[in-house]
Amino acid sequence: MVPIPRDAPTILRGLNAPEPLWFPYRAASLQFYGADTPNPCGSLFLIPMSLQDLAEKFEQYVVDIINGNRRTGFARYFRYFLFGVSRIYANVVQLRYNLYSWGIFRQHLMGCFVVSVGNLTTGGTGKTPVVELLARTLTARGKRVAILSRGYRSKKPPLSHRIKSLFSGDPEVVPPRVVSDGTKVLLDSSVAGDEPFMLARNLVGTPEHPGAAVVVDKDRFKGGNYATAKFGVDTIILDDGFQYLRLRPWTNILLVDSTNPFHNHEQLPVGMLREPIQSLERADFIFLTKSDGRASLHHLRKFLRRHNPQAEIIECNHVPKYLQALTEDTNRLPLSSLKGKKIASLSAIAVPASFERYLEQLGATIVYRKHFADHHRYHKSELIKFSKEAHEAGAEMILTTEKDAVRITKLPKNFLPAYFLRVEITILHGHEEFNRCVAQICLGG
Repeated sequence: MVPIPRDAPTILRGLNAPEPLWFPYRAASLQFYGADTPNPCGSLFLIPMSLQDLAEKFEQYVVDIINGNRRTGFARYFRYFLFGVSRIYANVVQLRYNLYSWGIFRQHLMGCFVVSVGNLTTGGTGKTPVVELLARTLTARGKRVAILSRGYRSKKPPLSHRIKSLFSGDPEVVPPRVVSDGTKVLLDSSVAGDEPFMLARNLVGTPEHPGAAVVVDKDRFKGGNYATAKFGVDTIILDDGFQYLRLRPWTNILLVDSTNPFHNHEQLPVGMLREPIQSLERADFIFLTKSDGRASLHHLRKFLRRHNPQAEIIECNHVPKYLQALTEDTNRLPLSSLKGKKIASLSAIAVPASFERYLEQLGATIVYRKHFADHHRYHKSELIKFSKEAHEAGAEMILTTEKDAVRITKLPKNFLPAYFLRVEITILHGHEEFNRCVAQICLGG
């Protein structure tokens, strides 16, 4: 038996728990109840909770520490621990990069043009709409495109399949997951992952004019070989590929959130950087996302130029287009429908503030909002509770993101009218640079 400290995070102790609260250290997962949650277990205060839910709560707690939302008590000392882990992580990242640079780890080349799209930070740059824009533009210019993704937070294949895949080296033995062949969507979001499914759904074409194929596999070299053999693709887009050094891209596209470029400039887990800022030098094109088109980005451009004088810089913004009903593909509302409306906002993305800012700019009043950890898969009970609380707050409708919408497969009864905000990328500055990027890929492919 171990005690839980008085100032421990709420994921480790109840808000109204007796002091100190004890629990068996062997417990695999626990749920804790606070003042506003019924406690079905009396004074024991604990019921089983899935490991994934517990991991999400812990992830959110760490994010709050990184963002400075928790500074006292246990959080203060835990931040010192994260700082130490960050130094170890930075050394491991540098060692891995050196091993590839020295040729000890092998970089593979594909028999087609490979373009990588990724971030230096852990998320929130708006990568998926940029990948969609790039794939759509290349397809319109006659390229046969496949998007390779690792399928983050997707359902894992059976252990036996993973072992066979590891030792066989043959993509036919355990083939990658094909989310879309370019003409139809073949998997749901739980198996494919939310972002691959979203891309597959938006980029599907016809047998006469196929869209981009979407393939999911942790080994993207295997996935690329499979895509070229099965679909005859001549261009591969590595989704979130900036850190995937095993497959060598011909063009490296890096996305930088212009509203919060590098957070606190620290690497994980005390900051949001996956690798040091010096890695900017590997980028061929840098997309400044969420730009407002003003001259205020002068200092950021200067900073980027100092680290990479050669890269082309393109400014873009995520522009809302319309509202799409969660349950009916044909039910769309114009953006003007939000003006003067009281709404509830539901999101499980890296930067929910950006999404909510769009809603407010469109004239909506957010009377209730709820955030979950990035990529969270909603339970029915969570949706029922959210709709009830949103209704009590006076909300007339529920708004969520497109990425969240693919994780909500069925709405409970008596759910408030629910829509997602369709957002697309618009190039603000650097049209010539974007066309040059596309031309470079087309010529290479």
